[in-house]
Amino acid sequence: MAETQYDVVVIGGGPGGYVAAIRAAQLGLKTAIVEKRETLGGTCLNVGCIPSKALLHSSHLFEAAGHEFAGQGIKTSKVELDLKAMLSHKDAVVADTVKGVDFLMKKNKIDRIVGAGAISKAGEVTVKVAKGGDQKLATKNIIIATGSDVASLSGVEIDEKQIVSSTGALALPKVPKHLAVIGAGVIGLELGSVWRRLGAEVTVIEYLDHVLPGMDAEISKHMQRILKKQGMTFKLSSKVTGAKTGKNDVTLDVEPVAGGDAEKIKADVVLVAVGRRPYTEGLGLDKVGITLEKGFIPVNDHWETKAKGIYAVGDVIGGAMLAHKAEDEGSVVAEIIAGQSGHIDYDAIPAIVYTFPEAAGVGKTEEQLKKAGVAYNVGKYPFSANARARAMDATEGFVKVLADKETDRILGVHIIGAQAGDLIQECVVAMEFGGAAEDIARTCHGHPGLSEIVKEAALAANGRALHI
Repeated sequence: MAETQYDVVVIGGGPGGYVAAIRAAQLGLKTAIVEKRETLGGTCLNVGCIPSKALLHSSHLFEAAGHEFAGQGIKTSKVELDLKAMLSHKDAVVADTVKGVDFLMKKNKIDRIVGAGAISKAGEVTVKVAKGGDQKLATKNIIIATGSDVASLSGVEIDEKQIVSSTGALALPKVPKHLAVIGAGVIGLELGSVWRRLGAEVTVIEYLDHVLPGMDAEISKHMQRILKKQGMTFKLSSKVTGAKTGKNDVTLDVEPVAGGDAEKIKADVVLVAVGRRPYTEGLGLDKVGITLEKGFIPVNDHWETKAKGIYAVGDVIGGAMLAHKAEDEGSVVAEIIAGQSGHIDYDAIPAIVYTFPEAAGVGKTEEQLKKAGVAYNVGKYPFSANARARAMDATEGFVKVLADKETDRILGVHIIGAQAGDLIQECVVAMEFGGAAEDIARTCHGHPGLSEIVKEAALAANGRALHI
């Protein structure tokens, strides 16, 4: 078969890959994208961010109708769950979203090939086409954006029925009586929240002594306290050493990390949420001299691998495994290939947990600043002191601003509370511009609004909070 010549071939159709393809096409580069799935969007759109947020929203409404509306003067008769309809809504959201990405491929005249792509040699990608046969793509540049896969746990075999990954947890046919979640990271807490709201007893088992590893410790402690009050049970500093599947349940062997007596925990369903690993299988990296480092593809500060003309972005290169981080990398790499310059400030990439309340953080945590010996000021302000939060009956949480003691430059912001994922964005912008806490404090914020909590925390960083 005759080869097709491209300027850029992207392997992987997730957020990093499809955004790289769009930006490359916008810049006039002949572009193709190769993806194994029938639909584009990767894990995020198909079985990750988008469907989980749909279920988080639906389950939050269900819980509010059953337990919170009365406090707002809204009387309801018995609230009933239609799980099939809720899952159908989730599926419709996913379908509409991936169709939107398909439209963008056509709009930008990007060639789309459904199949598994591999680098056969420098300047060539061979695709094992889903419908049969191989197709060779000659290209000046290759962008690897194959994302990540679910990390496994020794002794616990995922069958997507009784022992599920995040993918299976998005499509359970009925609400389990008892859901055991292995891992207290973002995925575990979000999906645990969904099924707890819908009626499941949820036990979260975590190897570390805290939830949400990597987030500011104060946020982590506050989140655990809130979720415990909502009904979740936590077993921290505990490890799962084995799982035995019965006809209707799973029995987990759980031991204290520090040693001690083991116990058995029975659950209808077990969710394994111990992280993700880079997906690099079958890419042909060895054929172009690329060697993995700790499982990741090493790149330079232009996201180029040691093989000239071959770039990598997103989860496969390490760092925060976040869709928006991958998108930014994909866009910048396309610009670099087109001869432009590009840069990403990795200290200004927000991380968000979509439980209720939400948690969000950007920049350095207090623990990181202390470890680095950086002198800083702390400004905190609670949601309970904000009129809009009280009107919404959403008074749990706070905003914390960390600013350099000498220059007042914002070093980090950490939020737990309603709409934290949206509130963090003005802080991201401020940090991108090298802003100080005073810059946020002296910016007029609409009243009454939750954003005033951010302003008050920024004022508090210099001992100037007005409404507390």
